Amino acid sequence: MLALYTWSTPNGRKVSIMLEEIGLAYEVRPVDITRRAQFAPEFLALSPNNKIPVIVDPDGPDGRPMVVFESGAILMYLAEKSGRLLPRDPRSRCDVLQWLMFQMGGVGPMFGQVHHFLKFAKESVPYAIKRYGDEARRLYAVLERRLAAREWIAGDDYSIADIATYPWVARHPWQQIELSDFPAVAAWYDRVGSRAAVQRGMEVPA
Repeated sequence: MLALYTWSTPNGRKVSIMLEEIGLAYEVRPVDITRRAQFAPEFLALSPNNKIPVIVDPDGPDGRPMVVFESGAILMYLAEKSGRLLPRDPRSRCDVLQWLMFQMGGVGPMFGQVHHFLKFAKESVPYAIKRYGDEARRLYAVLERRLAAREWIAGDDYSIADIATYPWVARHPWQQIELSDFPAVAAWYDRVGSRAAVQRGMEVPA
């Protein structure tokens, strides 16, 4: 059975949602980052950057165990393994991958900085709050334009681009973002959130 090393963060929940969507059996191995469990030598052996999530697939592409870290890479690996949620057509595939990279390079890092400076910083840093808050709103505006005339972020179908982005948008209260300011994003958020697999994945780890 595949092992998922994770915690209750947006990046962790991307992978639990994906596993629920493709119906692949997995065992949850919580890594309590509030207790710095990600720095344990046994975890570092799996994840050189000491970040969750990580999967260990006992049935890798060549029949041997496969360790994959970095949430975007895991989504791509699982999409390839299952043949789902990542198109094979080159044009459609590129569309999904560029929006996955948009999440990995923009949405995740910038929203994460907003979370830090609004919720966890030991002192208020107005410059950082404004800088990252403004960038978060800009990224929401990009998504708003993208979703104004389509149901899903990439192509005509639900994909790993939607899975990657949803858990970060789910924390819009942490970002002090009102989804009513972005109605197309709000409608997309409701569509994704209504999926049973997404609801299950968002509860991992228990």
